[in-house]
Amino acid sequence: MAIERTLSIIKPDATERNLTGKINAMFEETGLRIIAQRRIRLSREQAESFYEVHNERSFFNELVDYMISGPIVAQVLEGSDAVAAHRKIMGATNPAQADVGTVRKEFALNVQENSVHGSDSAENAAKEISFFFSDADIVG
Repeated sequence: MAIERTLSIIKPDATERNLTGKINAMFEETGLRIIAQRRIRLSREQAESFYEVHNERSFFNELVDYMISGPIVAQVLEGSDAVAAHRKIMGATNPAQADVGTVRKEFALNVQENSVHGSDSAENAAKEISFFFSDADIVG
């Protein structure tokens, strides 16, 4: 299995409830390493740019409003098949459909406030990582 990097975002609902450490422990227990991390508050422009792929969807404005409602923790995770490993531990987008023991089953409040975001492919991971981090920020 290839060593990969993926972007992970701990969303405002989780940072508000002080779940960053618990969520990161779940990632680390599955063999993922945090090699870059930053706690920030996105501007509306940043959130709109990051989620631009969804700008034609009915939920776009609601998503942007939510993502600027509080701080997030953006981070780069590294590990064997990191994209798939991260998505597995995050669980299904809808927490009602997420497997027991996943981040979303344990911590998500609903489909929107689902505590975490993760890249869906290695290609998107590279784009998303570069949105938040420069190469100098990543310590592997």
